[in-house]
Amino acid sequence: MKKNTWSYLIIILGLILLGTGLYLIKTIADPQGIMRALPYVCVGLGCGIFGHGMGNNISRKAIKNNPDIEKRLEIDRNDERNIAIGNRAKAKAYDMMIFVFGSLLISFALMGIDMITVLLMVFAYLFVAVYGIYYRCKYDKEM
Repeated sequence: MKKNTWSYLIIILGLILLGTGLYLIKTIADPQGIMRALPYVCVGLGCGIFGHGMGNNISRKAIKNNPDIEKRLEIDRNDERNIAIGNRAKAKAYDMMIFVFGSLLISFALMGIDMITVLLMVFAYLFVAVYGIYYRCKYDKEM
């Protein structure tokens, strides 16, 4: 499938989610359970997906008639220095996230937040930590 067609499908999907969320917000008088959050999740996802699709579409049209800019963007995207900078920034953000997320978990547990919520956050925290350890071991073996 062409990138252009894929971009239009993403735009349409975003609009459908946005419309569905707005429709649910207006039509459901007394939401119970999951229906209290679902319309707002649909609106948020719809806006994000629509914005992503429109951004890709607009940027593709902006560089369509300018091969110089397209070539320069491709060089910048594949430049080893930019890749190294991006990877280093991600590593710093991961290091910060481990400490911030851990302290947030402890504070939520001490505040007496619902046990299911705390356990879900603990599982997500451990998943990210184990994922990091797995790739650390994998890359140590490769290099």
